[in-house]
Amino acid sequence: MSDQALAKIEPADHRVTPMMAQFLEIKAANPDSLLFYRMGDFYELFFEDAEIASQTLGITLTKRGKHLGEDIPMCGVPVHAADDYLQKLIARGHRVAVCEQTEDPAEAKKRGSKSVVRRDVIRLVTPGTLTEERLLDSSANNFLAAMSRLRSGSLSGDAVYGLAWIDMSTGSFQVSETDDQRLAADLAQISPRELILPDNLLQEAEVRQVAEQSGAALSPVPRAFFDSSTATDRLAQYFGVKTLDGFGTFSRSELSAAAGILAYVEKTQLGERPPLDPPTREAGAGRMLIDPATRANLELTRTLGGEKQGSLLATIDRTVTGGGSRLLASRLAGPLVNPEEISRRHDSVEFFLENEMMREALRRTLKGAPDMARALSRIALQRGGPRDILAVAQGMQAARQVIDQIGMAATVPAEIAAARASLEQAPHEFGEELTRAIKEDPPLMKRDGNFVATGYDETLDELRALRDESRKVIAKLQADYSEELGLRSLKIKHNNVLGWFIEAPSAQTEKLTADPGRFIHRQTMAGAMRFTTTELADLESKIASAGERSLAIELEIFDRLAAEIVASGDAIKAAAHGLSILDVSAALAKLAQEDAYVRPVVDDTRAFDISGGRHPVVEQALKAAGGDSFVANDAHLGPEGDDKTGRIWLITGPNMAGKSTFLRQNALIAVLAQMGAFVPAASAHIGVVDRLFSRVGAADDLARGRSTFMVEMVETAAILNQAGDRSLVILDEIGRGTATFDGLSIAWATIEHLHEVNRSRALFATHYHELTALSAKLDRLSNATVQVKEWNGEVVFLHEIVPGAADRSYGIQVAKLAGLPASVVQRSQQVLSQLEEQDRRSPAEALIDELPLFAAIPTPAPSTARTESEPDPLTEALEDLDPDDMTPREALEALYRLKSLQK
Repeated sequence: MSDQALAKIEPADHRVTPMMAQFLEIKAANPDSLLFYRMGDFYELFFEDAEIASQTLGITLTKRGKHLGEDIPMCGVPVHAADDYLQKLIARGHRVAVCEQTEDPAEAKKRGSKSVVRRDVIRLVTPGTLTEERLLDSSANNFLAAMSRLRSGSLSGDAVYGLAWIDMSTGSFQVSETDDQRLAADLAQISPRELILPDNLLQEAEVRQVAEQSGAALSPVPRAFFDSSTATDRLAQYFGVKTLDGFGTFSRSELSAAAGILAYVEKTQLGERPPLDPPTREAGAGRMLIDPATRANLELTRTLGGEKQGSLLATIDRTVTGGGSRLLASRLAGPLVNPEEISRRHDSVEFFLENEMMREALRRTLKGAPDMARALSRIALQRGGPRDILAVAQGMQAARQVIDQIGMAATVPAEIAAARASLEQAPHEFGEELTRAIKEDPPLMKRDGNFVATGYDETLDELRALRDESRKVIAKLQADYSEELGLRSLKIKHNNVLGWFIEAPSAQTEKLTADPGRFIHRQTMAGAMRFTTTELADLESKIASAGERSLAIELEIFDRLAAEIVASGDAIKAAAHGLSILDVSAALAKLAQEDAYVRPVVDDTRAFDISGGRHPVVEQALKAAGGDSFVANDAHLGPEGDDKTGRIWLITGPNMAGKSTFLRQNALIAVLAQMGAFVPAASAHIGVVDRLFSRVGAADDLARGRSTFMVEMVETAAILNQAGDRSLVILDEIGRGTATFDGLSIAWATIEHLHEVNRSRALFATHYHELTALSAKLDRLSNATVQVKEWNGEVVFLHEIVPGAADRSYGIQVAKLAGLPASVVQRSQQVLSQLEEQDRRSPAEALIDELPLFAAIPTPAPSTARTESEPDPLTEALEDLDPDDMTPREALEALYRLKSLQK
């Protein structure tokens, strides 16, 4: 809320109502949040909060009285539908403070008729702290991340960053250390919904740029949250231990980030502690480094339009549980670089591929398993309901069935054996009790009652019988008395004065009056007498309070079961994770079977040999459309002979022929292989890729003042500055965003740099046919082209990658297919003929024989200073040059003349 608005609503005089004074006090303590102020069955919003919420939610803005002479804007949402409105507000970047009544209205009246019910904020709702099922995507983690920075650490460079990230809905807690070079990539891998960082750090332009690039909602907090000197104590206190030694060894930056995130959790949860796992250290070097631009270009988890559908994740996801889907997304986001760990995952997939009947039976069982991890978190935060307890019960049932199903195999891979062990350690007897305790279709909220199963608690069953079948109970008691006394005319009746009573004709009451200690006289009527008994009075009292008592017993049962669930939280979470591992392995096996994926060989070499590789997303799209089958292609970038460094393929061919698809498919195959999946190919041998770089497509970044070409150059610069001999580089059409000779020169130098300096395995697609001549001097550069055919003046794309170089681009034919006017196509052909004739007189390829290689170019020596009166021949020669009017040969000759003038 703005200072002006705060001043406007400041409670300045005695005319402020008690309720509004309370609201203003609570609002002043939460100025950065929309205040959901509980009033009966509604959450009300006032003043500027109401104006913001009404616009965001599309609800009516009304008025409620006056404050300081002006109308009070107001809007509200029903409590029972609050989650839906919260989801919209959080999605628009707002924070919400939920203010509940913390006192019974009857108690407030005891203090005076005008006393206001006490209220207080019980929770701050932010994008990274959501736990409600309806507010979360079951297939994606909801990470809250924290970033700190220290000026010294174990990594190279002056600045060391600590990262910590948690998912409050599941309890996962991880930390890592990074540096300036890896920071953006590591944040992209985490993909947090909300990022907290020190307020002073967010003021630095470069840090803010990286933080904003993560796509997370940014939440600056005081620097004190990240105090590394007290971080160890804060973590130890949170987890109830004296030392963190049992959790592992952490750097100062990691401890700082972990302390910051816990401080933020305690602030937003206001005393409630989510059941977080102890922090685990994730070494950044253990994952394939994929920068944000590469993730976007390859559309790993989202398309360029921001949709999941059409991404690689959507294409390969065959999981049947929420936890399995989240684990699959996590593995895809951070592929491994350890061949042994990768092989263990491949073993699991192969196991389920070979045991189809077991796999399908397991998948049917898992499909009925609820999300235990998220249910546990809600229960621990006291936001859970009967359905969450039922989710734990059903999850435990599924775990027991899965144990039996996997037990049918004589031997199982290590990863599956570990998952089964975690399932066996779960508290199955307690799970059976939960199954007996909760009805199959309980209400959402515990306050609604009627969720405990019949037969679980005898007292509860009796109270329910009284509550729901009081007439039957009274009728039975009447029958018992009538039979005992031999009075068929005896009746048990009810009125508002006497309540329940026994009535009999006056002439037949001898047996009742003879036992006054049991049958107590209440009233004499004309022709009838009325009595009561201790038994009937007790029954009446029970009937009157049966509803309240039955709900109280159900709430007691809920609290007891919830406490036992929390106490068994570690075992339940381990079982949930075990089910997720089995789900992912079985899902990847089903994918491999359905789409003919093969197990790749992944080792420590520099190999990259793909036979019959296919693009997984395009192939599936073609199948769905019922169109042509995908044309498979090979890619052999591994070293040859004694050379231990990978190769570069220079790929030429026309637009629409499939160059970009070929580039992307090989990058995606590497990602799939190292995440532990089988790959769409006939065979694949991949030496571990430690860093994956992709520069494909064209896009601008106008918000930062970057043109399409500038974005292209920034991304290319990142590749050339960071790629190493274990990297895989995918480059498409470098230099096409500027003048022809400029672009050709940049592409030329880029290839040489990749070959001589980076020494990476690389695929480089281009329309500059002149570059193919580089293969004559660069021994690890090979030319490849996409085959096409011309038929009756039309171009036919065959989508096959073969050795060789294209002699033309067929751009005019593609333009014709796009529908350009015939006159434009005809004129284009005329201009092209003239340009080709000119190029034949002075071909650019001739420069290859005259230009030295990249590594042979010496660093220019500093020029000697001259006096102002002395003419500079070099400057004069430069002024005489007109680059736009020079052929490549003339430009080269001019360069040598300039070189000769330098002293």
